[in-house]
Amino acid sequence: MRSLAQRSAEAAQEIKRLIEESRGAVQAGGQLVQSAAGTMREVVSASREVSQLVDGISAASSEQSAGVIQVNAAVAQLDTATQQNAAMVEESTAAAARLKEQAQALLQSVQIFRLRAG
Repeated sequence: MRSLAQRSAEAAQEIKRLIEESRGAVQAGGQLVQSAAGTMREVVSASREVSQLVDGISAASSEQSAGVIQVNAAVAQLDTATQQNAAMVEESTAAAARLKEQAQALLQSVQIFRLRAG
């Protein structure tokens, strides 16, 4: 009986030691869970910030695209105006050449008349 009591006491001490080790492991696990929860909160917060930055980049890209479209339209208008100006220069040159020809013809026509001296 004595031996049985001694083994029971040893078993009880072993169980007590195992319970205390388990309690320590549970507390350490709880701290790890809390740490993981904090890390997850930081990850979620950083993810939100990245999402906001991506939204900002997207908005800026859209604005830039609209600006490029406006610049292209302005360049097209300048090109049209330049072509119109070139056409007007050609027309003016042709008109000036016709005027020169007409002036020369008029000069030849007038040369047949001679004025008497006073």
